[in-house]
Amino acid sequence: MLYYMTQSKSIETPIFPFTAIVGQEEMKLALQLNVIDPKIGGVMIMGDRGTGKSTTIRAIADLLPEIEVIKDDPFNRHPDEAKLDNLSSTDEIETTFVKIPMVDLPLGATEDRVCGTIDIEKALTEGIKAFEPGLLAKANRGILYVDEVNLLDDHLVDILLDSAASGWNTVEREGISIRHPARFVLVGSGNPEEGELRPQLLDRFGMHAEIRTVKDPDLRVKIVEERTLFDQDPYAWASKYKEKQQELKQRIITAQNLLGEINLSYDLRVKISKVCSELDVDGLRGDIVTNRAAKAYTAFYGRKEVTSNDIEKIIVLCLRHRLRKDPLESIDSGYKVKKVFEEIFDMV
Repeated sequence: MLYYMTQSKSIETPIFPFTAIVGQEEMKLALQLNVIDPKIGGVMIMGDRGTGKSTTIRAIADLLPEIEVIKDDPFNRHPDEAKLDNLSSTDEIETTFVKIPMVDLPLGATEDRVCGTIDIEKALTEGIKAFEPGLLAKANRGILYVDEVNLLDDHLVDILLDSAASGWNTVEREGISIRHPARFVLVGSGNPEEGELRPQLLDRFGMHAEIRTVKDPDLRVKIVEERTLFDQDPYAWASKYKEKQQELKQRIITAQNLLGEINLSYDLRVKISKVCSELDVDGLRGDIVTNRAAKAYTAFYGRKEVTSNDIEKIIVLCLRHRLRKDPLESIDSGYKVKKVFEEIFDMV
């Protein structure tokens, strides 16, 4: 028998609506595509301080539909996954619906806090595998957000990326091993002035969005007004966006269901790989992610056939962080991707 030590639930607070966020279209698109197809591999968001990174990420999690889970299960597992814990098919499983988990990973988190811990004393004296779930367990089937990920210890970043890619977390201590599902969309954010991630780690994020402080005075005023009104009366103000929120939620659900029917022609797949080859992208992650993101983008717009225009909208997000850095080169990596794309796809 495996016992879990559960933690108390936090009090809900109002969330700024996703559809009310002004600007930052690149970041919003990357997040939407990743919740449509989590296999894209997460998002790295780099940009100036105070540009709404945390607000937008919490807003997308709040927007998503509730999921069915086994009641009081520390891993938010679907009832169909009960067999993984050796439950008999005759056992009656009580279920409930909960919001998509949105977990913040604090910068000073330890490996035990992230992965979970095993109570060795109880295991040795009572023969019980007592496991205290960590943040990876809590984030299963949800979103794991790491602010200032470029300041996080590389070892922890490795653990997060491995779990996000495999969908499992394994905790081993003193010959005792516990494995649990950890499927989540990994979202990292940071300020490039405080340092970049190592290329090996950066490459493992599916998409890379860059955001900048809004310069247009009128747009800045609008953003400030929206936030002020929300802070004054969050519930009343958010109700104005209820219809838009519901429309976008339904659009995402429809896209998720449509994903398996999307067709990406052989010709376009060859051209995507030509772009990656021309840009000297290491490995095949760039090809795979671009294919998946193009399909998710097409599904988001309710179509079944990927076009060159669909690929154009997402290819910079998928490849800009995979280019080899030349310290003497001043050309923006996104511009280089766009230029090569236009040449190969004859869209000049």
